Parts: sequence; structure tokens; C-alpha cells
Amino acid sequence: MKFGVSDTLTSGEVRVGLQRVLWDGLATQAMVTLTSGIFLVAFALELGASNTVIGLLAAIPALAELIQIPSVLLVRKLQNRRLLTVLASFISRSFWLAIAAIPFFVPQDMALSVLILAMCGYSILSAISHCSWNSWMRDLIPVEILGAFFSNRMRLATALAMVLSLIASLFIDFWKTHYALPLTEAYSFTFIFGYVAGMLGVFFLATTPEPGMEITERVNFRSEISEPFRDLNFRNLLIFLGSWNFAVNLAAPFFTVYLLRRLGMDITWVIALAVLSQLVSVSSYRLWGNAVDRFSNKSVLRISGPLFMVSILAWTFTTLPEVHILTIPLLILIHILTGLSTAGVTLASTSIGLKLAPKGAATAYLATATFVNSLAAGTAPIIGGLFADYFAARELSMTLTWSSPGTIFAIQTLDFRQWDFFFFFAFILGLYSLHRLALVKEEGEEPEKVVVQELLSEVRREMRNLSTAGGVRMFLRFPLSSEPEQEEEGEEA
Repeated sequence: MKFGVSDTLTSGEVRVGLQRVLWDGLATQAMVTLTSGIFLVAFALELGASNTVIGLLAAIPALAELIQIPSVLLVRKLQNRRLLTVLASFISRSFWLAIAAIPFFVPQDMALSVLILAMCGYSILSAISHCSWNSWMRDLIPVEILGAFFSNRMRLATALAMVLSLIASLFIDFWKTHYALPLTEAYSFTFIFGYVAGMLGVFFLATTPEPGMEITERVNFRSEISEPFRDLNFRNLLIFLGSWNFAVNLAAPFFTVYLLRRLGMDITWVIALAVLSQLVSVSSYRLWGNAVDRFSNKSVLRISGPLFMVSILAWTFTTLPEVHILTIPLLILIHILTGLSTAGVTLASTSIGLKLAPKGAATAYLATATFVNSLAAGTAPIIGGLFADYFAARELSMTLTWSSPGTIFAIQTLDFRQWDFFFFFAFILGLYSLHRLALVKEEGEEPEKVVVQELLSEVRREMRNLSTAGGVRMFLRFPLSSEPEQEEEGEEA
């Protein structure tokens, strides 16, 4: 298999490249679904993980992304991003075999240590591949279809994640019911299937063409890395991304712990709620992608960001002070809002960095953005894990009381315990980050009112389209062309 680089790519090669990037996205999503998130947290809890360990496991992948900064040197020296991405991905994904072997070959008292070390190895090498992959995609995917392409890629990947997570949860429940073996072994098999999917993704990466790097004037490494911070507009973007990621990751890594421990739910319920959220995301990716291409990433973030923050704050009302009759309906509403807003936030926050990074300097700019994101996303769950026990012994409550002769009527209106404090802090920090977003300048910005009206119109059109067989076919269409005029008709991506 050759890993050569072409100075320029033909339209046919770009089209093939888009196909390969799409299939890699699906295979990688399959790996991530089966090896991380709910399944990884549940696996760690079965091994006896504390709140601190859960926070550390959430922080490791984010903190490992900091290695993207020195990885810029590797990309520049090698000037073969495909080779670097494939090699780093192959080695990193192999660590899931070591994690899958923990229940079978590792003593109980060493299990969590091995898990943490393996996650470090996986995450560090993955970060190297992310650095070269980001720069590679910046030059491969035509900028005029960037939002539409990634929206469709995310939409299809999320649809696959829904199916796989349900199958995996049913498998784990079947194992729990029919086998008198440790539940950790069931999770090991999901990790093995995730590893196989990851290797399939490596194959698609290896067969994706790479255009030659556009290298600007050679400067020293320190100057190159500091350039994004000297760019006022990009610096404002970094402040927004950093504060946003800190806010989100102060709360999000502990949602699964909250559902399993605080609310006492079975993993089937947890997966079902996650699938509901993913289903809403799948349905809205095209909506947000069209809005990104028609208006701007910033316009989408100004709509989807507040929705996401409201969904986080709503977690504090799922117990008042314990589980109540509205807990399940509220959780369903929360996951619907989360799915809708996450699709917009993920798409727009990914695309805005790619769009504002100057061509020829994209590697350094994107690596710097990842550095800021990772530092914020990595420190937040560690702080959450360390302070979890502190807030477990604290409570803030407020009761509305009505008194009359012979009658006292009281309604619990507020009750914060342990994770509730983090959800509230995340909400406040999220509002601050949205304030910082206002300082970012992006071409095509529109007022929120205009974007909302367009989104509502698009929703009505989508609902009419999906009522026909043709609409269903359009919803499932794969992106196979890179021509802008075809994109507008078929909405490729």
C-alpha cells in the first residue's frame, strides 16, 4: 500500500477521498461507541472506580490532545499526513485489546491502574493522529461544502451509534441474566468488537488520497505556535472554545454516574435515553449543516449553545430532593434538547476552527485550538471528581410555603446536592462563554431572529419531505460528489 502525496488532486480523486473519509467516520464511530462513554464508565464502576477515577478517565483523552502542539513538528517534518495518521491510529487502537484483557488476566487490585495506563497510551497516540488528520481534511475537503459534508458524516455516524449501543446494551443485559460470570467480561467483548471496527477505519484512512501540504514561509516553531494567539479574532475564538469546553466537561462526564448511582437506573434505561438523544441529533444534523453553510457557524452556535446550557441546568430538577413523578418525563425532555443542541454545537464548533484557520497555517492554528479545548476539557472533570465528595456533604434547598389557619402547604422549588452543584456551575460558565462568542467575527453572521425563522422553515420542509418515499431516500443519501452545484441539489455530506 502506497502512502504517496499528490501536489494536486483531480475531482475524481477528491470524490473518492470524500467516500473514504465518510466510511472511516462510520468505522471510527463504531469503535468509539463500543469502547467509550457509557460502556467505559460502567466498566470502570464494575471494577470499583471512585468519583476521582471516573473524572480522570474523562480527562485523559482531553489532556492527551495537548500533545498536538509538538505533533505539529512531526507533521511539518514528515509532510505525509496520511502515513502519520494511519500509523498512530493503528498503534493507539490496539490498546483496546489490552483493556479488553483486564478481566481475564489482570489481578483485581491492579485492574484500574492498567485501565488508566492503557487509556493514556491510546489517547496520546490518538492525539498525534488527530493533529495530522485535521490538517489533512482542511486541504482535502472543498471549503464550500465543509459544513454540509461534516453534518452528513456526523448524522450517519450518530445513526450507526444508536444501533450499536442498543445492540451492545441488549448483549450486556443478556449476559447479566443468563451467565454467572463477571459483568466486566461482557464489556470486554464489546471492546474487542470496537477494536475490530477501529482497524477497519485504519484501512479506509490508508486508502484516502492526500493533497500536498501548502507550506507558508518557514518560521521557528515558537513563533508558529504563538501566531494564533496574536491573531485577535482567532484569540477570541480560543477564549470561547476554552470556556465552553470547561463548562460542558464540568458536568457531562458525570451524567452516566448520576443516572446509575443517584437515580439508580439500569444501564438499559441509560442507553435508551442516550439513543433518544442521538436520534434527535441524527434528525437535526442536516438542519444545522444547511444553516452553517447559509449563514455562519457563529449564528448556529448562538442558537444551539443556549439550548445546550438549559438542558444541563434542567438536570438539577430531576430530583427534588429525590426521584419524583416528573423525573422520567424531565429526563426525556433533557435528552431531546441535548440531542438537538449537541448536533448544532458539535458541527459549528468543529467547522468554525477549520474556517477561521488560514490556509497554509491550518496545522498550527488547529493544533492551538485543540490545545485550548483539551486543557479546558481535561481539567474540568478532574476538578469535578476531586470535589464530588466535598459537595456530597453539602445541600442547598429552597421551599415555597403557604400557611393559612389550619393548613400549611409546602413545595420544594430547589434542592442542590453533589452533582447538582456542578450542573449549575456549568450553566453559569456556559453563559459566560456565549458572551465571549459575541466577540468572534465570522463572515455571514446573521441575527438570531433570522436564523431561527430559517430553521423553523427548514423543519417544516423536512417534515414534508420525510412524509414521502423520496424524502426518506434523500435523508439516507451518501455523499459521493464534491461538485458545489450537486451539493446544493443533493445536500451532500
